[in-house]
Amino acid sequence: MIAAARTHRIDTAIDIGAAADRVWRILCDFAGYARWNPFVRAIAGAPEIGASLVVSLEPPGGRPMRFRPVIVALEPERELRWKGKLLIPGLFDGEHWFRLVAHGRTRTTFEHGEQFSGLLVPRFRPALEDTTRRGFVAMNEALKREAERAA
Repeated sequence: MIAAARTHRIDTAIDIGAAADRVWRILCDFAGYARWNPFVRAIAGAPEIGASLVVSLEPPGGRPMRFRPVIVALEPERELRWKGKLLIPGLFDGEHWFRLVAHGRTRTTFEHGEQFSGLLVPRFRPALEDTTRRGFVAMNEALKREAERAA
């Protein structure tokens, strides 16, 4: 199988009418996710490089799932990125990111995506493009509402 067939990338973005520091505080308040986030329902762990997390997802129209990624990048008000895997590396891996691009003190672009790789990517590609992408968009829209609500 060609290596490109074993990868898939999802990129989404939304403009938020709030400062990057406000958006960042919401993203790093893992305990608050259940209140506002329809996709990532819970995260247990600390927002620190090297920290292991327990992430609970509820994809729209999909089955709830839980996985244990490790934070690989954390740059305050700019990027939070984690890597996870299904069972063993190379089977189904994902590198998930949240990036913030500040546009002055009143607007932020939120970039949300994931690069998937591994032997099972071709099998999961339809679900990634359907339920996973819809989950990312739902989270983006909810983050926008939450950040603008008190901005």
